[in-house]
Amino acid sequence: MAPPRHVSEQNHALIVAAGVGARAGLDIPKQFQPVDGKPMVRHSAERLAAHPDIDQLWVVVAAGQEEQMKLALGPVAGYKLVVGGATRQQSVYQGLTAIRESGGAKHVLVHDAARPFVSHQVIDRLLDRLNSQSAAIPVLPSVDTMIQLKNDQLERAVDRNSLWRVQTPQAFDFAKLLAAHDDFAGGMDASDDAQIFKAAGHAVAVVDGDEALKKYTLPADFGEEITKNMRQIRTGMGYDVHQLVAGEELWLGGLKIDHDKGLSGHSDADVLLHALTDALLGAIAEGDIGDHFPPTDAKWRGAASSRFVEYAASLIAEKGGVIHNVDMTLICEAPKMKPHREAIRRNIAKILAVEMDQVSVKATTTERLGFTGRREGIAAQAIATISLEKN
Repeated sequence: MAPPRHVSEQNHALIVAAGVGARAGLDIPKQFQPVDGKPMVRHSAERLAAHPDIDQLWVVVAAGQEEQMKLALGPVAGYKLVVGGATRQQSVYQGLTAIRESGGAKHVLVHDAARPFVSHQVIDRLLDRLNSQSAAIPVLPSVDTMIQLKNDQLERAVDRNSLWRVQTPQAFDFAKLLAAHDDFAGGMDASDDAQIFKAAGHAVAVVDGDEALKKYTLPADFGEEITKNMRQIRTGMGYDVHQLVAGEELWLGGLKIDHDKGLSGHSDADVLLHALTDALLGAIAEGDIGDHFPPTDAKWRGAASSRFVEYAASLIAEKGGVIHNVDMTLICEAPKMKPHREAIRRNIAKILAVEMDQVSVKATTTERLGFTGRREGIAAQAIATISLEKN
């Protein structure tokens, strides 16, 4: 087993989300504006928090917006909030200072909440570059003709081959970036941290950026078509059956249900969660539950089926996916499911880290026909709808 890592050896991520987003012309600060089904800031928070090499997530928030930010981040776990300043530079500095006071870090990634769709591939490229450099930023080429204006008139064309679009997250040696901010004069126009780092005399390397890292700035950026064009909708279906037998516990939706019989199976035989797992795996074409958790493997004997659902959801998150809703149907004569339905919905929403209104659980009978009608077993169906970044 590897020894525990000291704080100074860790990679921290700092999301800057303290702005008002005036240019967006929205009723609320743009970091809280829904994008693809959730507050914009939650997208980058989830992706950074889920990266295996990010050890601590920090979110800089405007004074008075702390509770609003907690609601926006929802199920994201393990983050720390920092109150920002009047400018972006001041907000970043507040975040860096908080990291220093907590024990410091080896590296820090500074990211703008206005770029919600950060991929693990970009994070990997940045961290890899920090093995040999003190700073790295993601960039993209300028593909349009570039011009310089004077008095609202074309002055001259600019060589676009020398111009690159800069994105975030930007990755730095933590101690050097903090020192650069400590010495920041405040007179320069610092729209990002790479400028401050460069002004302090340090080199800044570049890595390939990502077109999906678009910055949301203007009202049109939040239009449905923009988001729709960046995502593809996927649907997966799942079906499962387990036999009812005496002497077994009955687990449905991750909850133990009081009944005279239970379901027989290799794990806890939670037929509802098994169907849901297959639906989630199907939405990303990752096979079925037996491929990932074979019944021949003794380590899954008696396992909680919530682990299977969490695993399938993590595969979706790794692909940059978002779970939009799940719809499930239990098919049985008994037990009656209505008294348990809301508790099951609530538990599944917790497992999936989604809102409760994104989870539907229904129950029906077969009018005493077939094996479910004879109370020999329980069947379950599930459908999951997700969206993925387009390749």
